[in-house]
Parts: sequence; structure tokens; C-alpha cells
Amino acid sequence: MSIERPEIPDVARGGDATSPTMVTPNLLRSWPLPEPTGTKYSRGQCLVIGGDRSTPGAAMLAGQAALRVGSGRLTLAVAASIAPHVAVAVPESGTTDLPDDDAGAVTGDGAGAVLERDLGRSDAVLLGPGISSAEGAERLLAETIDALGDEVPLVLDAFGATVLAQMSTARRDALRGRLVLTPNQGELAYLIETDEVGDDDVLDATADAAARYDAAVGCANWVVSDGAVWQMTTGDTGLGTSGSGDVMAGAVAGLLSRGAGLAQALVWGKHVHAAAGDVLAAEHGRVGFLAGEIPPRLPMALATLRGD
Repeated sequence: MSIERPEIPDVARGGDATSPTMVTPNLLRSWPLPEPTGTKYSRGQCLVIGGDRSTPGAAMLAGQAALRVGSGRLTLAVAASIAPHVAVAVPESGTTDLPDDDAGAVTGDGAGAVLERDLGRSDAVLLGPGISSAEGAERLLAETIDALGDEVPLVLDAFGATVLAQMSTARRDALRGRLVLTPNQGELAYLIETDEVGDDDVLDATADAAARYDAAVGCANWVVSDGAVWQMTTGDTGLGTSGSGDVMAGAVAGLLSRGAGLAQALVWGKHVHAAAGDVLAAEHGRVGFLAGEIPPRLPMALATLRGD
């Protein structure tokens, strides 16, 4: 589906590596999100692809985050052996069965045909949360790219991001200008085909990935898109907990489904995820809160920035 996405206002434009734009509440208020209005269809339809039998929670957390930031309709495409259980656990979502093997790992085989209808009506797609097999992720991504509409933005996280470098040039080119990547440092190393990315190298590596794939890329405190750089100013160590990255990726996809631009969805998504963590840290201490407690805090984080 085609959505007209807003331009970045001058006041919110990213800086460069030596002088990045600091992401503050005032900056975000000057960069308003598209207003969510109308039915669940007009508010945006989000598809999350992932969730092996052993890790269904990743896709579920991502989907819940997408709804919490205002996406109107959610579909979770997960391993066929757990899809009925996911449908019960997340009653707000539709589910689609992805072919899986005896161990419950998504194989990617024939996924394009299975997902054709969902891909055709989605305003944003997230692929990767909860996939545990690199081989399955590679086939799944290839099939998704081939079936994805020409203008639908795609967010790649976890194994979805690590296998991008293995795609053919034609498939990578098909994603240029509509791709968002949300890797951790280990996944970022796969994206730029190096052994590791140290703490001091994250910005340069993020910029490398953004240029290499013509994508908006967010890693750690950095977001880079089209040569512009933003630096996050909130968040703490408590966010480094199992499932937290899935929540953040889902928030980004949900904002994209509402019509936000690539960099806007990534900057806003990372900020509200971190801001929700700050609220939980105030309630529970710096560590010890759970990723599942983050999505319910996202609406208030948005409201304080007039993003609802």
C-alpha cells in the first residue's frame, strides 16, 4: 500500500558525525508524527514476520509494541506449529502460519505464497524477531522481498538483518530507499561483513551500513539515514534485557505503518522505547524490569510528545 510520508523539517534534520543532532523531546515535538485517524485500516496495517516455536515471544512483543504506538491492524506470521497459541495469546492480532520443521523453526520454504495476501495489504513489515535459523531467515527474507510491494517499507531485525548481506544484488536493490535496520552491534558486524564492531566504532559502522544498503540504520545511541546523524539522549542499562530490542523494532514498524518516514520512525521509535524504559527504571530500579512491561508504557511516552 502506498502512503505519502512526510519530509524532515529543517529543525529536525540530522547533523554529521562530528556534530550529530541530539534527539530531545523538543526536537520530536517539532517533527510531528502523522495523526492517527479513522478506522484500523486507515491508521495503518503492520505485519510482523518471525517467531519460531522456541521463541514466539519475540514476534509477540514486537507486534504489541506496534499496536501500542498506534498501528491500527496487526498480523503475526509465525511458525505454523505455534500459530494457534499465538492467536490466543495476542487476541488483538491476526495470525498466518509459516512453514516450519520438526523442531518448530521457520524454514522460509514457500513463504512468499503464504504471505502474499498479508504483504499486499500491509503498510509496513517487520521481519526477524524470534527467528533462530540463519538458513530459514535467508530463505524467508528472499521470498518476502520477491513478494513485497514496490513501496512498502521493510524493517529488518535480528536474523532478518544478519542475512541481508547474503541477498543477491537485485534483491538488495529492490529495498533501497525503503529499508530500516535495527541491529545490535553483533548483527551490525554481519551487515558490514566484518568480524566485530567495538563500542568506539558503532557510529562509523552504522554509517557504513546506512550507505551500503541505502537504509535508515539505528544501533545503540545512533541513527544514520541518507548521511544524516542523530544521537539518542535517553535510555539506560535496564533496556539491555531479553526482548527489549524486539519491542523497539516493533515500535518502529508500527510508526512506519502510521505513515512516518524512515528516519522519523526510527528516531521516534528508539526515543519512546528508551523513555518508556526510563519510566520503568523509576518504578523498579535501573535493572530488573521486563521487556513485556515496556509496550504498555509506550502510549504515555508518545502522549507526552504529542505523538498520539
